[in-house]
Amino acid sequence: MLVHTVLFWLKDDLSKVEKDIFNEEVQRLEKISSVDGFYLGSPASTTKRPVVDDGYDFSLTVILKDLAAHDLYQADSIHLEFVDRCKDYWQKVIIYDAD
Repeated sequence: MLVHTVLFWLKDDLSKVEKDIFNEEVQRLEKISSVDGFYLGSPASTTKRPVVDDGYDFSLTVILKDLAAHDLYQADSIHLEFVDRCKDYWQKVIIYDAD
């Protein structure tokens, strides 16, 4: 199993329409055939602690079978379209991959 976690910091000046477009586009990633699990969320309202980073806007977690499935996910047209359509909406992205 490979867990692909992506944290998105969106630009501060995005309009509601742009945020809605981002939300629609990121949710399309769940349709990629190599995706076994999918979760999209935003920072939880947990107690503030120095070790918790809640400064991001969206957290995407994708579960994939293995590295080959990850590579298929990265090359899938849905993923490539998402990046192309939404890359101007974020100011920062951090990815954590674990297996």
